[in-house]
Amino acid sequence: MTARKKKFSELPPRSRAAIIVGALIQFALQGAALRDIKKRPADQIKGPKPLWVGLSFVNYFGPIAYFLVGRKSD
Repeated sequence: MTARKKKFSELPPRSRAAIIVGALIQFALQGAALRDIKKRPADQIKGPKPLWVGLSFVNYFGPIAYFLVGRKSD
């Protein structure tokens, strides 16, 4: 017997809030990474810009990796 997946509206309020906060954090990280990639000159980024744009879509890991290792130090 398989368990039926719950709809978002059926989740407890605390779970719904956690999902919403997690999504907002992901969107903020990705937006900040994409904005930085767009504005930063290519010679200040380790690797090609299109690679980092693609990686920014990997939840949490991509944007965080960009900020930690994708940018060259000033």
